[in-house]
Amino acid sequence: MNKRNEKLFKAREFAQLTGVTVRALHHYDGLGLLKPSRYSQAGYRLYRESDVARLEQIVALKFIGFSLNEIKRILKGAAVDLATALRRQREAIEQKRARLDLAIKAIQRAEYVVAVNGQSSWELLAKIIGVINMQGNMDWTRKYYSEEARREIEKRAATIPPEVIEQSQRDWAALIKEVEAAVAAKEDPASDRAQALATRWSELIKGFTGGNAEVQRGLNKMYADRNNWPASTPKPFGDQVEAFIVEAMRCAKK
Repeated sequence: MNKRNEKLFKAREFAQLTGVTVRALHHYDGLGLLKPSRYSQAGYRLYRESDVARLEQIVALKFIGFSLNEIKRILKGAAVDLATALRRQREAIEQKRARLDLAIKAIQRAEYVVAVNGQSSWELLAKIIGVINMQGNMDWTRKYYSEEARREIEKRAATIPPEVIEQSQRDWAALIKEVEAAVAAKEDPASDRAQALATRWSELIKGFTGGNAEVQRGLNKMYADRNNWPASTPKPFGDQVEAFIVEAMRCAKK
């Protein structure tokens, strides 16, 4: 359609046609996002029907979470192409969704504890949130697990009481210190002490995997790739500790 023959709309008419507010149109104009096609002699903003397509792009990008400045850059085609921008926005939204999922889990666990024990403690809720946040910070580990393993882990995380998880963390910390002491003392991996440590190690791992082979495979992959863990994630134990436990377990199989 020839632009000269297109119908012109005042800002209020165009706002009604497109479902946005006049204030939004003025704001988009000020930002340089959507300029009127022309102005009337009286100074009114005038828009054409062809301006609807531009406005639809703005509304669509705004709906999925882009800021107006980001939308301006995208529509100008500067620096970041649309495919890359969409991927980044999807990742950001997925992170927000993960946080919401964690919040839902916290509420579900709190509801369960209150219903079973009749407790109504804000301190209890704070502890539950702390444990779940810790789990959320481990989202980078998901790539090591199959879909089946992830489902099993999520199912167990939703049912295991937070105090059990906290106790497991304390047990791991104590065990690692004991193994470090055994390594420093040059303990024989075949000794009774070393075998007892290896048994406790296996039991704690089973507490996480639930004996599920798929979860165990994912766990093995994750620790085999520990040199590529995020810099913000400290390794729970050193190579000497791992070597000692592996040798102790090998001796136990003989």
